[in-house]
Amino acid sequence: MHWLPLTVVFLLFLRLAVQLALEALNRSETRLHAGVLPGALTGVMDEATFAKSADYTLAKSHFSSFELVYDAAILLIVLFSGLLPWLWAHFNALAPGAAWSGALFLVGTGVLLSIPGWPLDWWSHFRLEEKYGFNKSTPGLWVMDQIKSVLLGLAIGFPLAWGLLALVGWVGPWWWVWGFVLLFCFQLLMMVLYPKLILPLFNKLSPLPEGEQKTRLLALSERTDFRAKTIEVIDGSKRSGHSNAYFTGFGRFRRIVLYDTLIAQLGQEELEAVLAHEIGHYKRGHIPKRLVTAALMLFGGFGVVAWLAQAPWFNASFGLPAGALAPAFLLFGFFGGLVTFWFSPIGNWISRKHEYEADAFAKNALGSAAPMIGALRKLAQKNLSNLTPHPLYSAVYYSHPTITERERSLQR
Repeated sequence: MHWLPLTVVFLLFLRLAVQLALEALNRSETRLHAGVLPGALTGVMDEATFAKSADYTLAKSHFSSFELVYDAAILLIVLFSGLLPWLWAHFNALAPGAAWSGALFLVGTGVLLSIPGWPLDWWSHFRLEEKYGFNKSTPGLWVMDQIKSVLLGLAIGFPLAWGLLALVGWVGPWWWVWGFVLLFCFQLLMMVLYPKLILPLFNKLSPLPEGEQKTRLLALSERTDFRAKTIEVIDGSKRSGHSNAYFTGFGRFRRIVLYDTLIAQLGQEELEAVLAHEIGHYKRGHIPKRLVTAALMLFGGFGVVAWLAQAPWFNASFGLPAGALAPAFLLFGFFGGLVTFWFSPIGNWISRKHEYEADAFAKNALGSAAPMIGALRKLAQKNLSNLTPHPLYSAVYYSHPTITERERSLQR
């Protein structure tokens, strides 16, 4: 069957062409406004910072274009060089047909294929981000992060993959339904365990110090009926000058996490606005909606893998044994993005809608739009955000509305 490899190549180049065209459009839009701050953005940042943000946007876009071509070339080499059949033959030879050897193939191949991305990740940190003052990491810390990530991938990925593959022998043809249940429950469990067991391996979490800031944030939580177990500060400045805030867990396990960079960049009312925005996601039901969407996609994905694993042409088209589940999982992982890319604008449109709703909640919780607008402007300035993205680029890629769109919505 030659049609499947040809289809994969066609979809890969089609996606690459669209991605490169979008990057070129965005660079063109950035250059069009470079040096002249549009009137609608007056007050967001000064002319010098706006010029620097344009330079940063262009540098990231050029790097992203190179990365897209690089990743596509790596994928083509992996698929058509005979590497995958060679790896399968060696891993499967350890215990032919056994679930554990299949799991080792999946996890081992995943680790091996992550290695070509390390040079780009290093360049991103120590050249691109360093040039614009965002990188706070060190080469030693970066190396340790890679080692920890690999070890975690083996420690978590192997037993999970083994469990999924072993289900075939335990429950028969309907293994994929139970596989979905296993993986989805694991994801829910990780929402609780990640901040307790995994995040501390990379970052330090500490309670927000006592004082007026903590008192105000806890009062906001009470006022909005969002009683988190704790408010914690993460040492994000250890690696980057970028800032963020989020909450994790659910039920009585939920906790608010603030980056130390965020606390340093914002005033008290602005920090309250950011927290109110995050609470808004919870109060407007965005989290369960996202979980339901993720569950449906995961369920559908397992059904597709089960069908493809039984199709005599799927694995065989790439030199792998027909009916082998582990290779089918791996190939599905490679090809899924070639299809889901075309649906990403829909997901991002929904995400932007949720951001508007969370902004509106923050405005109502604080009784004014000013704190949220102030926070957005400071974050845009400190993070050198692109203030003038091409509309098509933002429609495809942006999970958050642009700052002008958010301000316009908040001022209604």
